[in-house]
Amino acid sequence: MNCKSFLLAIITVFSATSMFAQANILNAKSPDEIGVRTEAQKAIDNDTALPYGYVDDRDILFSKMTWENIVLDERANFPLYYPVDTNNIGSDRRSLYDVLMKNIKNGKIERIYDDSYFTTQRTLKDIEAALVKIDTTELGIEQLNAGEELSAEYINRRDITAADITQYRIKGLWYFDKRQSEMKYRLLGIAPVAPDVNFIDEEEPDLVELFWVFFPDARAVLHEAKSFNNENSAIPFSFDHILNSRRFHGYIYQEENVQGDRKVNEYIAQNALMQLLESDRIKTKIRDFELDMWTY
Repeated sequence: MNCKSFLLAIITVFSATSMFAQANILNAKSPDEIGVRTEAQKAIDNDTALPYGYVDDRDILFSKMTWENIVLDERANFPLYYPVDTNNIGSDRRSLYDVLMKNIKNGKIERIYDDSYFTTQRTLKDIEAALVKIDTTELGIEQLNAGEELSAEYINRRDITAADITQYRIKGLWYFDKRQSEMKYRLLGIAPVAPDVNFIDEEEPDLVELFWVFFPDARAVLHEAKSFNNENSAIPFSFDHILNSRRFHGYIYQEENVQGDRKVNEYIAQNALMQLLESDRIKTKIRDFELDMWTY
């Protein structure tokens, strides 16, 4: 039995390598052929996001909605942040923010929202004010006051880039599936967080959520985009895999509760240590439900 398991693991590794390694890198006759797969190769790979199974509401014995912060200056979260400078790197290496923005612009991610409850849908034009700051210099104002046409050199444009993203906020549901007798997690939404673009050059600007994406809508594009695997670059992880398998470090800043889903910092103010302890208490409460199911 152990021998069969070992052989199955070896086959899985080699098949994953053939799917996720940079295509044709050893067979390319020119640099243009690197990363280009034929239609036949794509058909053989059948590389799509693993679909979520259907879960009937009657099968959910317990559930708790939580919101988490993923701080990107923590080493465990680097795969979601880097690379931030794409001038000297291949087109297959992009940060999570660049992947989201590219697919919002090209229409593959059709819907974005202004909050984690997905009540108000937004367009790219609606959120431009949070992504771009356009300012006129004093010389430009003088030029306008003189009745002259404003020169482009007197216009300062500041765009939010991947380097400016400091956090991701995610919303998900922990639930106990009584059919499989297992506690599970389903990611529902994700939002990039950056300094307010209007005050981005200040020492401590306020952080704002740029937009929210309903995660199931973005799974296809996040599965195609690969993040760097520091242990084995031949088998990079997709962003869909990283987020669904929770290969990141985050802390709970909000849970659904009777006080209108109030945040932790609303009832534990100006004490970061106690806020982290409260986050751990919420995690422990969720985890203990599953453990208590097997206590007789």
